[in-house]
Amino acid sequence: MSGAGRSSAANVLEDIGYTVIDNLPPQLLALAVKSHDIPEEDEHLAVVIDSRGGLPIDGLHNAMNELEREGVDTRIVFLTAEDDVIVRRYKENRRPHPLGLDTITEAIEAERDMLAELRSMADVVIDTSSLNVHELRERLTSLFQEDENRRPMRVSIRSFGFKHGAPRDTDLVFDVRFLPNPHWVPELRDQRGTDSDVSEYVLSSDGAAEFVDRIDELLDFLIPRYQVEGKSYLSIGVGCTGGHHRSVAIAEELARRVADEEVNAVVRHRDIDR
Repeated sequence: MSGAGRSSAANVLEDIGYTVIDNLPPQLLALAVKSHDIPEEDEHLAVVIDSRGGLPIDGLHNAMNELEREGVDTRIVFLTAEDDVIVRRYKENRRPHPLGLDTITEAIEAERDMLAELRSMADVVIDTSSLNVHELRERLTSLFQEDENRRPMRVSIRSFGFKHGAPRDTDLVFDVRFLPNPHWVPELRDQRGTDSDVSEYVLSSDGAAEFVDRIDELLDFLIPRYQVEGKSYLSIGVGCTGGHHRSVAIAEELARRVADEEVNAVVRHRDIDR
């Protein structure tokens, strides 16, 4: 989406070693890949394809299929943001929207329709509404800095507090507010879910072990099937009220269980310091 951070994303990829081509017509994708000696092991190419070129989806489908036949490893990252955020960004930078309609709001609506199928093709969707440039850099770096020939699935597990809003770009969200809240235990209130006392309190509470076991079984079922379908990234959100105790402890335990030789698990705690 225009205004969702594509220029910032391109800069990050360039900084970590990608050759970046901006505003590439989809029908030239295969030619660009060939000219950069892809799929050589040490070659990495990122292209920005967006509404400026009209985005013929059929052309992109054909190009992606051709690359797959030639053994080129591809991933689509779709950047999006809430309408009000995009409007604000355009007002701040005073640049015209590429679709050139009468209002920015009309242009955003038209662009969402235009890009709907591309979004459905994406391996990763990143909503930048609440991200600054540093947070966007962290997300992209964690996804693309280590590009092995055979990448394990990357599983990102994020704890958060519902009172600060649920993350928009998660594939699975689990609510652990049914567990006893350490906030109401005076000696635990100022600790966090990464502390052993809080972790033990949460994980030993009624229902916690069964909950984690069932989520672990669900992920054991889902992850191999996602991998067969070519999904390379899975984002999991674990939420409690404030994001300090229960969600942190459960996220840490889930990350410990799913981390193995077939999965690259990363755990982050969005609201732990709020």
